[in-house]
Amino acid sequence: MLSLVTFLPLFGALVIALGVRSNPNEARYTALAVSLATFLLSLLLLHGFDNQSADFQFMEEVAWLPVYGLYYRMGVDGISLPFVILTTLLTPICILASWESVQKRVKEYMIAFLALESFVIGVFCALDFILFYVLWEAMLIPMFLIIGVWGGPNRVYAAFKFFLYTLVGSVLMLIAVLAMGIKGGTFSIPELMAFPFSFQFQVWVFLGLFASFSVKVPMWPVHTWLPDAHVEAPTAGSVILAGILLKMGAYGFLRFSIPILPDASRFFTPLIFSLSLVAVIYTALVALMQRDLKKLIAYSSVSHMGFVTIGLFTLNQQGVEGGLLQMINHGIVAGALFLLVGVVYDRMHTREIARFGGLVQRMPVYAVIFMLFSMASVGLPGTNGFVGEFLILLGAFLASKTVAVLAATGVVLGASYMLWVYKRVVFGEIRNPEVAMLDDVSLRELATFVPLILLVFWIGFYPKPFLDVFHVTVQHFLEQASVVKAGAVAIR
Repeated sequence: MLSLVTFLPLFGALVIALGVRSNPNEARYTALAVSLATFLLSLLLLHGFDNQSADFQFMEEVAWLPVYGLYYRMGVDGISLPFVILTTLLTPICILASWESVQKRVKEYMIAFLALESFVIGVFCALDFILFYVLWEAMLIPMFLIIGVWGGPNRVYAAFKFFLYTLVGSVLMLIAVLAMGIKGGTFSIPELMAFPFSFQFQVWVFLGLFASFSVKVPMWPVHTWLPDAHVEAPTAGSVILAGILLKMGAYGFLRFSIPILPDASRFFTPLIFSLSLVAVIYTALVALMQRDLKKLIAYSSVSHMGFVTIGLFTLNQQGVEGGLLQMINHGIVAGALFLLVGVVYDRMHTREIARFGGLVQRMPVYAVIFMLFSMASVGLPGTNGFVGEFLILLGAFLASKTVAVLAATGVVLGASYMLWVYKRVVFGEIRNPEVAMLDDVSLRELATFVPLILLVFWIGFYPKPFLDVFHVTVQHFLEQASVVKAGAVAIR
């Protein structure tokens, strides 16, 4: 079942490549059908998942290159399964959002999106380090093409910047992975979690993994590729980039750095807190100064992901569960905000905030949807953003009162830039004649928002089903993180 969910999109991409010739609608409908089928299959995984067990489930293991200790190992637990579901949910929404905005090379675009979905799901399911690394690198190719072929005027620059930043970090991660595999005698992730690495070894390996995961989060100061990539990417590219790809870095910390290298993780926690706080406060201030609507949301993503890394490294139940939930929340809310930018960009072909104003007079439904996701972004009680931020701040307070107080300023700044941009775009008089000609959201556009709106309120009012999925797994994760593998003397 897990391999079927992982590789069905890739099979769909192959069907489009070989079976679809020149009809763009045929490629669109095939991609939509395959992505919806993948989503339904992923729900079967969720239905069959036992959330009272911290073990990996739906395990698959096949000899790949056994002479080198390489195996095709797949499995999910309460940490990885939510991201599989989020990926399969956002992909059909992205394809639907691209229905009219992407008119050139539609067939190749759909192939790239389905291939990207397969590789990303594989990253979240891989339990062999080499398999994980292969899929991690493979994901770069379709994303590079989505930005570089279907992006904006500076798409080639943005695509290469995204590719090079990620690739440099990945090379260091490969060295760290090989070092762990040779030292531990296996590339099996569950087995390496139990291997007692020395403290000095952990420190160097942690830095190697950190180089890759921090770029993908992205953490300050290696975040500069993200605004360029978002601005130049097509709308659906921005949605998948913010909704899924940024989560891969934080997932790497959760899956590998902390449980495999617990001593080094505790040693570097002050550094992580410091960089995260800079990201929360500094990028929120930068967002306040933006003139481009998409770039503002991009910087807000860096700020929100700073909250996530703070939560994960509090190493307590509230903080880690808050970080996990906030990753899901950010995927929903940031994805919706980029979809909202895409709606007006398709009509006016500009993202400059000053060009808007008075949208509520022409697009009242759009204004209501924009307000909902803006409130979710700032963490209004009753929306999903509140639950995640509350748990993170609670966990941060238990870990360090100073960190909690400084992180809380990010909430205030987040409200400042979101309310400011909402006022500029939606309210006021219509100053631009183009705004007076706009039509409200279509049924197709509304269909992309409805599932995300439902999730905003569901998580906001009743987060228990979502927290239950990873509660037991997080308890086991914290037990792994509390183990002193190298000896207390080495840590001091």
